[in-house]
Amino acid sequence: MSLLTRHLLLALLALAAVVTLSLVVDPFTNVRIATVGYYLVAVAGLTLLTGTNGQISLGHGAFMFIGAYTVALLVIHAPTFPFWLDLLLAALAAGLAGALTGAAAARLAGPYLAGATLALAVGLPALTQRFPDALGGSNGLAFTVHSLPAGLTGTVPETRWQAWVVWVAALLALVLLANVTRGRFGRMLRAIRDDEVSAALAGIHIGRAKILAFLLSATCGGLAGGLQAFLLGTAAPGSFTLALSLSLLAAMVLGGVGSLWGAFWGTLALVYVPAWGNDLTHGLDLSTDVAQHLPLAVFGVVLIAVVLVFPRGIHGTVTRLAAAVRKKESHEKNS
Repeated sequence: MSLLTRHLLLALLALAAVVTLSLVVDPFTNVRIATVGYYLVAVAGLTLLTGTNGQISLGHGAFMFIGAYTVALLVIHAPTFPFWLDLLLAALAAGLAGALTGAAAARLAGPYLAGATLALAVGLPALTQRFPDALGGSNGLAFTVHSLPAGLTGTVPETRWQAWVVWVAALLALVLLANVTRGRFGRMLRAIRDDEVSAALAGIHIGRAKILAFLLSATCGGLAGGLQAFLLGTAAPGSFTLALSLSLLAAMVLGGVGSLWGAFWGTLALVYVPAWGNDLTHGLDLSTDVAQHLPLAVFGVVLIAVVLVFPRGIHGTVTRLAAAVRKKESHEKNS
């Protein structure tokens, strides 16, 4: 079985699991399932850039911003476009921005690259204040996407349909990333991450590979932003603050750097740990100030604990335990 076929089969199984789960949960849980889907795309793209290639980005929220506003502007000003084309154009717009950023950042490394992407995350949402008529200012842009097929109207709830759409797009993106990371280009990126000099001596074009990594990663960020706008029906600068970029990076570290499965575990933590913290604040009837900051504090505590106790992240620890169990079973069988 080819690598692509295997990944497509896994994606179909994952989609079947998501559809089954969406049938038995309430609409609010369907929104959370969809939220996991679009965040997973963003974290997976960051995993390719930082985990596989070694380029540190603190500005991936900016690419989500581009994707969300591209979808919003297309829905408002070009309503005849099919929604899948809006998503595609949003991903392409963010990919173009990523290629330009990668070209500028190809000569940078370490804290200099992190600083450049940090400036992007801080400065790009400020464009909404510079062009309030086009981008809606602080309130952003509100819109409605009528994507539910007429044959499903009244049969499938809107939130369930949205969860399906988000996960179809997310799984297609993950199949692409999985094939890239397991293929020749992925090996090139890991070679650059481990030793740029040796990679250059082996004939790898360092600058070109870094730009392509940025392009693919930003494309995933743009797709994630477009899916978020589709789910929420709005694109507002308050959704794409620096905290978002840092949260995506934290989710990647929490799940396990360099692994798409790690991106999945990290995304689950990113969505559900603050949600559980929020439920805790309501259950304890805490003050407003504490209630606003406790969910983020809980996520931070979980992140610190996992990094200290399991430095390889959640997936790295799970993989290590599974290998230990297999080794023990093999030893018992041989003895």
